Amino acid sequence: MIALLWTMVLLAPGAIQAREFGDYDVQVQPAEVFPDADRFDPLSGTPKNAIAYKNDKPVGHVFQTSDIGYSGKPIEILAGVSKEGIITGAKVVKHAEPILLIGIPEQKLFDFVSRYVGRDPIKEAETAGKQAIDAISGATVTAIVINDGILRSARKIARGGQAETQTVKTTLIEPPFKAADWNSLLGDGSVRRMTLNHGDVDSAFAKLGAPSGEPYVKVMPPETLFIDLHIALVTPEAIGRNLLGEAEYANMREWLAPGQQALLIVANGSYSFRGSGFVRGGIFDRFKINQDGSSILLHDYQYRRLRDLGPDMPGFEEIGLFKMPENFDPTHPWALELLAQRPTGPIEKIFTSFLVSYNLPERFIQRQAIAPASTPVAQATAATDDGTPPLWQRIWKDRTSDVIVLAVSLIFLTMIFFFQELLVTHPRLVAWLRRGFLLFSVLFIGGYAQAQLSVVNVFTFLHALMGGFRWEFFLIDPLIFILWSATALSLLFWGRGAFCGWLCPFGALTELLNWVARSLGVPQFRIPFAWHERLWALKYVLFLGLLAVSLSSMAMAERLAEIEPFKTVVLLRFDREWPFVLYALILIGLGLFVERFFCRYLCPLGAAIAIPGRMRIFAWLKRRRQCGDLCSNCGTECFVQAILPNGEIHPNECFYCLHCQLNYVNENVCPTLIMRKNRRERRAAASENEDSAS
Repeated sequence: MIALLWTMVLLAPGAIQAREFGDYDVQVQPAEVFPDADRFDPLSGTPKNAIAYKNDKPVGHVFQTSDIGYSGKPIEILAGVSKEGIITGAKVVKHAEPILLIGIPEQKLFDFVSRYVGRDPIKEAETAGKQAIDAISGATVTAIVINDGILRSARKIARGGQAETQTVKTTLIEPPFKAADWNSLLGDGSVRRMTLNHGDVDSAFAKLGAPSGEPYVKVMPPETLFIDLHIALVTPEAIGRNLLGEAEYANMREWLAPGQQALLIVANGSYSFRGSGFVRGGIFDRFKINQDGSSILLHDYQYRRLRDLGPDMPGFEEIGLFKMPENFDPTHPWALELLAQRPTGPIEKIFTSFLVSYNLPERFIQRQAIAPASTPVAQATAATDDGTPPLWQRIWKDRTSDVIVLAVSLIFLTMIFFFQELLVTHPRLVAWLRRGFLLFSVLFIGGYAQAQLSVVNVFTFLHALMGGFRWEFFLIDPLIFILWSATALSLLFWGRGAFCGWLCPFGALTELLNWVARSLGVPQFRIPFAWHERLWALKYVLFLGLLAVSLSSMAMAERLAEIEPFKTVVLLRFDREWPFVLYALILIGLGLFVERFFCRYLCPLGAAIAIPGRMRIFAWLKRRRQCGDLCSNCGTECFVQAILPNGEIHPNECFYCLHCQLNYVNENVCPTLIMRKNRRERRAAASENEDSAS
């Protein structure tokens, strides 16, 4: 039955095409990325770039990005940029992204890249109007990498090609404070406004082929207010103190680090710029800040909710205060891009966006002309070497709070293991500690951080070892990196049990659901040991088979790795084609009657972890020589049947639930302790009798 379901999953609509891993490698004609060009020079430099020609006259540049994606291999995109700094075309020429592995059609990647045509990487933040959304739903890491690569490279090429006679350095200054009312701040540009009615939004979606969201959303009258949005940079005292009031401005200054900037966003209307789930993944996903060709996504830890503005200021339904990252320059123009979506089907959506630009009033800016670079080569070098940290470092910085939470949880789990001998003397505490940690794995590691490990990560790592290992490939996703590092270290101490038994979101979910099922009286089926012993070998067969396939075709291995329901359940939350969902639900359903059914018999990731786990150098779970001979209580009560008939614990099948250790110290369960207890009681009784007789 499982084999039949797996086959249905592989043949499901939208399943990946069986072509070689990374073999999407096409030749691009000049006109495809630069319509006015008929040839370009060989690519060279950093980033790789060349002059584009038409009739042997230079018309602009082409450049190629090679940023590292989710797969750990480069996403190569060829793009053109005109002399005016406008992106003329962009096309994927080579990639090895397993995007389709998580249910995303490859065409979405191509469509996403094509949206950069017509964008100005330098002046985009100054241009008000509708822009395409910079996101690939379900492939956030890939979208961030591509967006950063294209815009940063285009900005470097465009700036390097400018023939400016001088460069202007801008500095933020503080003019003397002067009290100002709302209309004055709005009139001098300290506050910028964008007002949209539902009719404006309907018109924008109509241009994209979706004039109405019926029947999936309620249609509002065109004149109804969609959003009345205002933005302001509130770090300067003359703006912030007037808008926020004396006390709140002082609180904000204490909240900010020295030199850090703050942004105020307020709005009325039916559309919330935060959204009802505004900390989804820790990131506000309904707006972003565009500056100098780069996009800034704001996180929940950068946000403060305010009830009201200062005295004599108007009231707003939503008021948000945001502290900006260090790379935000308050003296440069920037824009807030508001993202809107509209359903076009039960699960399909279309996106559009609106820009409101912001220029700090001139009285807050000091400008100083500096000498240009002495040669064109020096100019290009100065323009491209902008000192921006590597992308992985910026991602780690943005996710600092998530990293801290995960690190603390791993330290806490380590303490549980190290002090297990003390904990097992308190059975109720152990039970609730375990259930609490499993719930944390489901909600934080899986639901919030979506840091579900996969056997595909193992294949990616092995391929990297064989084809040129670089750490930055694996540092793109900090939580995945930390989990893999912790899992690798834990193999020396506890084998497979630390990850599979405590840290795997899918495994934790199935165990918690099984606990609920048992509490409700759902019957449990214990597979006879002879069958159990043969069934557990299936996962090793599956893993070795997938590994063999990956050596010849990584794409096929990724397709076959859909035997893991992790993407359906954890990453996409069942938002997939019905065969994937049905397959995942059946596996979860089997787990209600046979605890950890998938983990014990089918999980290739568990097998991949268990094999090196045999090298563990410590045996933390205690056993007595009578175990399996005089007593088989632990073997009978082990929910995953990891204890062999002879009383030994099979380390490859143990999930480290500590139940056997609770029995080990329980004088009412362990026969050895019961006999010792009886002997003590008999000796005590005999001693009392002797005392009485004397």
